[in-house]
Amino acid sequence: MQPEDRDIAFLWDILEAAKDIHDFVRKTTLKEFSSDKKTRYAIERQLLVIGEAAKRVSESYKQKHNEIPWKSMVGLRNILAHEYGEVLVER
Repeated sequence: MQPEDRDIAFLWDILEAAKDIHDFVRKTTLKEFSSDKKTRYAIERQLLVIGEAAKRVSESYKQKHNEIPWKSMVGLRNILAHEYGEVLVER
């Protein structure tokens, strides 16, 4: 697979995960979300997908699209993957 094709695949993963997150919470209040463990875990999983895909996007693509917070996306993935405590919803 060519680098451009890989980037497209990773971007597709990011888009689909973001759509899922939107679908999970679009009619949910923060209070409802905070008390819904299943939804929180589902969103955390999709954020992991986004971060992992962002990590794998080519450096050349990231440089061309530096308006996207690539490091933050990957950083959040790292927190979710490696921190074993509960994620604070308010943050």
